[in-house]
Amino acid sequence: MSENDSKRRNFIKSLGLAGIGAAFSGPLLALGKQNKSVEEQTLSQEKNKTEKKVITLLQTTDVHCQIHPHDELFWENNQTVFRKTGGYAHIATYLKQLRKQNPNSYLIDTGDMFQGSELSVKTNGKAFVPILNALNYDLYLPGNWEVIYGKKSMQQLMGALNAPKICTNMYHDLGEGKKGELIFQPYTIWHVEGAKIGILGYTDPLVPIRQSPNYSKGIIYTKPEENLAHYVDVLRNQEQCAYVIMIAHLGLSQQIALANMPECEGVNYIFGGDTHERVRKPIVAKYAKVVEPGAFGSFIGKLDLTIENGKVVADSYELLEVSSAKFKADKEMTDLLQANEATFKADIEKVIGYSKIPLYRYFVVENPIDTMILDALHWKFPSIDIVLSNGFRFCPPRTTPDSTGNIPITNGFIYDMLPVDSTVRTAKVTGKQISEWLEKELNNVFAKDASKRFGGWVIKFQGMKVSFNAFGEAGKRVQSVTVKGENLKMDVYYSILACERDGDPSDMLCRMKGVSDAQNTDSTLHKVMIEYLAKNSPVNPIPQKNAIILDGPETLLSQVTGVDYEFR
Repeated sequence: MSENDSKRRNFIKSLGLAGIGAAFSGPLLALGKQNKSVEEQTLSQEKNKTEKKVITLLQTTDVHCQIHPHDELFWENNQTVFRKTGGYAHIATYLKQLRKQNPNSYLIDTGDMFQGSELSVKTNGKAFVPILNALNYDLYLPGNWEVIYGKKSMQQLMGALNAPKICTNMYHDLGEGKKGELIFQPYTIWHVEGAKIGILGYTDPLVPIRQSPNYSKGIIYTKPEENLAHYVDVLRNQEQCAYVIMIAHLGLSQQIALANMPECEGVNYIFGGDTHERVRKPIVAKYAKVVEPGAFGSFIGKLDLTIENGKVVADSYELLEVSSAKFKADKEMTDLLQANEATFKADIEKVIGYSKIPLYRYFVVENPIDTMILDALHWKFPSIDIVLSNGFRFCPPRTTPDSTGNIPITNGFIYDMLPVDSTVRTAKVTGKQISEWLEKELNNVFAKDASKRFGGWVIKFQGMKVSFNAFGEAGKRVQSVTVKGENLKMDVYYSILACERDGDPSDMLCRMKGVSDAQNTDSTLHKVMIEYLAKNSPVNPIPQKNAIILDGPETLLSQVTGVDYEFR
């Protein structure tokens, strides 16, 4: 048995013991309360019904297993500003305050809660079950990354959470594309202050395409519009709900598009996730208002609804910043986090290198984190013509220097950047294939039809320079391509390098189909990063302007356009 396997087994064993203790430590229900007369109860109910009452819905999303406070990037006065935010112990404190302010509060997480850190990988997400349960969520929606450990593990992880789980578009695959039953219940209803608040939920149907296909094997996803109108009708007319909220993990662009579809009529709000956007003022679409509360536990979305006579008569939304300086760490949560992390803490915090500049991944086109990854791959494989890296969004910034004056890079941060330690793979492709692939990748990011956007940023590359119009016509965005200083030649073969995706066919690399001479190397992304940092620290990964956007700023922070929204 390996050391990691032994640690994992001991960790899971400790969770089991902790769970047994927790099961018997809850307070007993008070007994023997004197019952009011029927008349008194009726009068009280009628009085409560006619009085205006405010209820609160709270939302977190895309925390990506970031349990500690972290440096967060803000865009203020056209420049980057960093502040410490997040951390589950600080979130716990803030949530207690919010619930004290209004006991009629309902807490929802809309996905990507089990992927994104070394602790999550080492425990297959199990470390986060007791953490999430301790926060007393009322409802969950699976995100696109909940399937990272496979369908069965997703079901077990979600099933271990105490609160209900809903998802209205994930079905069991019975084989040959035949849909079985929904994996989770399609909706839930919050009965509060004489009103019914109906909630249904949708996760990204593009999961099998956006991510390694094997992750979601055994699941069939459908587009929300296929059954949305049906379930809105059920909630509105059968269940007599006064208000309908959709929780979604689709990405802001797709959520706005959905809110403009006739199928969405009857939905009041969409609580979104996936693209880590920070909606501070609700985006008003034709049929629903759309919000999304950032990522990494840096924010909590808060919707106040005013209830009168069983109906919602007013709504008010705000995005709350979880300042780790303002909200002190909750002791009980701190103890739980320390216990869960103890087995792996030394490895997570081990410094393996340094950066001279802040590391982040917020700009759509190029970022220091991705530049560092490309630098490492190019250093390891100098003979390759074009080095590629996926357009990931996740990973909180790292900007705080230590005593050396440089910014430490730990083992844990490697997992934050690259939770999946994929094998490095090489292949050969023609210039024509590269040109067609670039157009498809740019359309994945900037498509006018939001349903065709995959949710990530522009693909990252080195050895190649590309100028493009992000908001130009599909298939005609690329304006120029050079490889090693020369114009791309359509009939010439070029060597490329990227990470292998589990379940992709042998002739596909980085979503590029029909590649030739594909070969796996002996390296993985993590191994390359560790070797590179050991020999080259402190690194200085300033973006090299390999991707040049011609119709927008290089500091573009969102591909959402045409609505009253700004990322900041």
